[in-house]
Amino acid sequence: MTELGNEQSDISAEKAGEDVAPATRPSRAPWVLGGVVSSLLTVSILFAIAERAYLYDLVEALPASSEPSGAEANKEIRDLESKARRARASLSALVPSSVYIVVDTARNRLYVKRGEEVLHEAACSTGSGGLLKDPENDRDWIFETPRGKFRVVRKVEDPVWTKPDWAFVEEGKPIPETWSERRDYDTLGDYALYFGDGFMIHGTLYQRYLGRSITHGCIRLGDDDLERVYRMTPVGAPIFIF
Repeated sequence: MTELGNEQSDISAEKAGEDVAPATRPSRAPWVLGGVVSSLLTVSILFAIAERAYLYDLVEALPASSEPSGAEANKEIRDLESKARRARASLSALVPSSVYIVVDTARNRLYVKRGEEVLHEAACSTGSGGLLKDPENDRDWIFETPRGKFRVVRKVEDPVWTKPDWAFVEEGKPIPETWSERRDYDTLGDYALYFGDGFMIHGTLYQRYLGRSITHGCIRLGDDDLERVYRMTPVGAPIFIF
């Protein structure tokens, strides 16, 4: 096993009200199970949250000395400015006014925001995209963080992880028959924010890997950042992942 393989801090799920993960996972990627949740509206929201509108930035970046002369050129500039204002106004209207979370999986950054104000920013780790095959059965798992719009379903202190089948397959160990053999009390850290289908924002034993795409699908944070995000974010808060 590599160091990355030894990290077992990922896909947990809810079982009869307990803070546990299912013993088995279907053979496709977790994000495929839920379907493609991103829509054109969600993409618009994510862009409004993550970046300022492209046209707006383009206009703002133009130095005063670069403004062209002539009636036609001036009209093009005015049209561009007008489109930028409309685009920014339309996108800003989609931004939640309450607290929400944004996760940039390309940069591995997590933001807690209210409106367009950034309340907290942190390095995180997201899905590796790796493929794991079960040599004993016709099953496989792709470890991706899902993209789209979600919400905080529930928050748990001192979460317990019930290791799913893939965790034992990855370690080359036999899959246990009892739930008690699957329970892990240390891996998830002090807090977890569940956002559906077994995915959560939680802690990690290997904080030196924060900022890398190495997880089995969940989103990992360092201890201090995790506590702040947990305290700042209420149940029901939107989560945008792109």
